[in-house]
Amino acid sequence: QVQLVESGGGLVQPGGSLRLSCAASGMTFSLYAMAWYRQGPGKQRELVARITTGGSTNYEDSVKGRFTISRDNAKNMVYLQMNSLKPEDTAVYYCNAVLVRTNYWGQGTQVTVSS
Repeated sequence: QVQLVESGGGLVQPGGSLRLSCAASGMTFSLYAMAWYRQGPGKQRELVARITTGGSTNYEDSVKGRFTISRDNAKNMVYLQMNSLKPEDTAVYYCNAVLVRTNYWGQGTQVTVSS
């Protein structure tokens, strides 16, 4: 049974940092492209960052230079380091794993950026 479990969300002031983690189990982690999505209040879910099996990354324009996605295949983990957070980054952040037509989601972790 595949599970993706996110952690690390919370309340942070503008300009602050958070590190999200996603622990994967029940899958051959190294074969999956991994991504972080987010869904803000009243908004559609959007891709934030993606990392391929080979370690190539891409980012949504508004987070470039502020967020960094990484993976540790030995630990079956994917991370999202978020710096210089803005109120518009407030959202539920979801971990995603994709292999061809197989697509898994975590339950999400809330990130709130507010003073």
